[in-house]
Amino acid sequence: MNTEVLGISTDSVFSHKVFKDVSPLAGKVQYPLVSDRNHMISRAYRVLDVFSGASVRATIIVAPDGFIASKLIYPSEVGRNAYEILRLVQALQFGEQSQSGVPANWLPGMPGLNMDTENIGRF
Repeated sequence: MNTEVLGISTDSVFSHKVFKDVSPLAGKVQYPLVSDRNHMISRAYRVLDVFSGASVRATIIVAPDGFIASKLIYPSEVGRNAYEILRLVQALQFGEQSQSGVPANWLPGMPGLNMDTENIGRF
């Protein structure tokens, strides 16, 4: 999908290695795990919980222009939905390529919204 995926946490590289070696699911991870021990990344994306010293669970999608296209924060007790993250990336790419708006509940293959400002209020 012409994207790069990184797993970033405030854990050490040693913790990442143990995590991948011990966890059957983590062992299948195909993307790099990045250690943010100095909190520079977590602070830059404003996801650092300063009280615990760890970043909150977040999914941040950065557009090719370097700007944040989406930032989702999850409660620690709620898992992320990989299918929804995939749909979000597909929707962002569709909107960029088609210059269309992307309606709620959009799925690949569905049309976008006409963003022509000339039609505002006419329909």
